[in-house]
Amino acid sequence: MPQELFDQVETCLKEQLPFVLYRKPNNAELIGIFQSNDEVHYVKDFTETGFVFAPFNSIDNTILLKMDVVIKALYEQSEINDLNQNVSVAYNEIEKLRYLNLVSSAIKTIDKGDFNKVVLSRKIEVEFKEDVLEVYQHLLNTYKKAFCYFWYHPKIGSWMGATPEILVKRKGSQFSTMSLAGTQNSQKSEMPKWSKKELDEQQLVTDYILNALKEKTVSLKSSDRESVRAGQLWHLRTEIKGTFSPNNFGTVLKALHPTPAVCGTPLASAKEFILNNEMYDRSFYTGFLGELNIQEEVSRNRNRKNQENSAYRSVAKTSELFVNLRCMQLLKDKAAIYVGGGITKDSNPESEWEETTLKSMTMLRVLSGN
Repeated sequence: MPQELFDQVETCLKEQLPFVLYRKPNNAELIGIFQSNDEVHYVKDFTETGFVFAPFNSIDNTILLKMDVVIKALYEQSEINDLNQNVSVAYNEIEKLRYLNLVSSAIKTIDKGDFNKVVLSRKIEVEFKEDVLEVYQHLLNTYKKAFCYFWYHPKIGSWMGATPEILVKRKGSQFSTMSLAGTQNSQKSEMPKWSKKELDEQQLVTDYILNALKEKTVSLKSSDRESVRAGQLWHLRTEIKGTFSPNNFGTVLKALHPTPAVCGTPLASAKEFILNNEMYDRSFYTGFLGELNIQEEVSRNRNRKNQENSAYRSVAKTSELFVNLRCMQLLKDKAAIYVGGGITKDSNPESEWEETTLKSMTMLRVLSGN
């Protein structure tokens, strides 16, 4: 029963002990990882085992939650309201003008040739007085196809999110990742019609990932591009799979993070523009999080005779890491919601503002209970 999990969370919040609750996409199992002390552990080389939480700006500051206690339970999803129902988004004109000017500045910098694309973001602060577990359960009920998490460390803070984007999956020496970009509001079951700007933006992400990984992998291949739905939004996605050399997973991770989907291309100049112009700290927004090097028993051979023989089974390390999008930081009496979008030479500042407003609906619906 999930009640045992929720009771443990209540205890940890009261005693100020770190934990994470999470459910993987399209999965009924709710998992809780609980650390027995409030020490902050950092990843050294990604050979460690546990649950990791990495910031946008520095993979070297990735936090590791130790798996001192692990509790799993099935979570029965409740009925939800219409995902297409909008909620009001409060903002002031100064905030909007600042973001419009930021986008305009980025477009001018692109025209000068400094970079091809940059992903800009903003933070929306709203009043927050609800029970955190009730909010998290509403998140679970609303976003079945996303990685839904509630992460807490007394020395770092509280974060909650429902992200559709996988950074990387790993089983043994095999890995898979994705190129995800482009955003449109879903209109019932109708497939979206993508503009040239949106198609180009997603292709930039795909090309970067393939180029970044080709010298660090043994094999690499990509799928055809497809449209996928996450909650009330549509995105463009290309799947990428490959094999890496032994003990080289950390190198693959460092090549992938941050991806152009959260930063831009070329990576170095786009990231420099973000750090110099966004005028706020993204913290863990557009970082990554998830399971690192969990031991899993796998079958070596699918032959029926071999499956019956435990000698033909082996243990492989598995990792499943997600990009921290559609998220919010929970503060004492408010929630900070983080949203962003990709800017190219064809971008329109007003449209980019509207896109970030649309993306903010993911967390605003959860907070409002709609």
